[in-house]
Amino acid sequence: MGIADDAVEIRAQGWRTLAALHGLIDQALERALSAEHGLSVVEFTVLDALSRQDGWHMRMQQLARAAALSSSATTRLVTRLEDRGLLQRVLCADDRRGIYTELTPKGSALLADARPTYDRTLHDTLDDARERPELACLVDALEQRPAKAG
Repeated sequence: MGIADDAVEIRAQGWRTLAALHGLIDQALERALSAEHGLSVVEFTVLDALSRQDGWHMRMQQLARAAALSSSATTRLVTRLEDRGLLQRVLCADDRRGIYTELTPKGSALLADARPTYDRTLHDTLDDARERPELACLVDALEQRPAKAG
């Protein structure tokens, strides 16, 4: 194997490690959020993304990017969450073709209840992953604080 082949294998191994850690975290979060709050990880992600917006709303395209979903999957998800009373769609005042999505008070309350579960599960799962030699370096890298800009 040549140097170029080694570099390809190193990148591939890094990607497999990242995918393994992601899968571990995703499964743990899915179980905990579903059992304790009736939310999937992607539903939590959407509610969380909306809660972080100035004015508490986002365009559907922005929400699709934040949740890493296609436009059609985002529309279906928003419809389900709207049917549950967790968010609502609002027409853009200056562009009637634009649709915003924002949290309802019920969605904000559910998110507030679910955040500690999310945080605890993420913390515990990362602690467990740190005990696996193949994942420990990645977990350590995730938990490093970025250096402050000068």
